[in-house]
Amino acid sequence: MRIRFFLMSAFVLLTFFATTSAFGQDKKARTSPPATATGTIAGSTITINYSQPAVKGRKIWGELVPYNEVWRTGANEATTFETSKPIKVEGMTLPAGKYSLFTIPGETEWTIIFNKTADQWGAFKYNQKQDQLRVKVKPVKNSMLTEQLTFTVGKDMVTMKWEYAEVSFKITQ
Repeated sequence: MRIRFFLMSAFVLLTFFATTSAFGQDKKARTSPPATATGTIAGSTITINYSQPAVKGRKIWGELVPYNEVWRTGANEATTFETSKPIKVEGMTLPAGKYSLFTIPGETEWTIIFNKTADQWGAFKYNQKQDQLRVKVKPVKNSMLTEQLTFTVGKDMVTMKWEYAEVSFKITQ
């Protein structure tokens, strides 16, 4: 009876430590924390879910994130952009729905991409044929460093800042 109790106790302790260790590894794997930006523009609720990578002393644009290549616009899962009503992004219609938000950064121009496959990991299976909308915008260089990728939903604009770059796109009804 004592041996059986000892074996059960050892099994419970082993399970506890294995589970605790696994949870610790999962938290450690998420070095880019999840974040949400939300607001109302043109009568529509806009929600952006993304992961916030940090600069950590690295050069971001043109190195960590190459120019002229599709980028997931965040870390981990692809960033999602959801609108509760149809809107116009830079004058072009985007139906209500949930989209993955990709970008193609460039030194003087960025392409903002709303892709119909909302739930995907990174840009590994990005399919251009699933793009609902693409718009072009101009980046702005900031003098102040933004350490973590940050989205904001303003009065009529969505803005993304990271490192010394700022990219915005206008939303209307």
